[in-house]
Amino acid sequence: MYILNHVRKNDIVITHDIGLASILLQKCAHVLSPRGILFTEETINAHLYLRYVSAKARKNGHYVKGPKQFQQKHQHHFIILLEKILSNYAGDFKIYIE
Repeated sequence: MYILNHVRKNDIVITHDIGLASILLQKCAHVLSPRGILFTEETINAHLYLRYVSAKARKNGHYVKGPKQFQQKHQHHFIILLEKILSNYAGDFKIYIE
């Protein structure tokens, strides 16, 4: 709840929570995952739908694999993405890490 109440336009939020990412995008925040995935208005619906399908399958007793093991490439994607976001703007940023 803290993040939702304090985030402002162009803040950067790092989260695994796709639902939170969806709400933050409406507040014009930059939202990315620790694995280097940038959530955008164009891609968030696909992420939400995949979350829904996975939850529905789990509820029906189907085994759904979790995320793959965190690898060096994920960290690399994250760093590149964060640097790209920061280089596009001047000024101070608050970086929230969930």
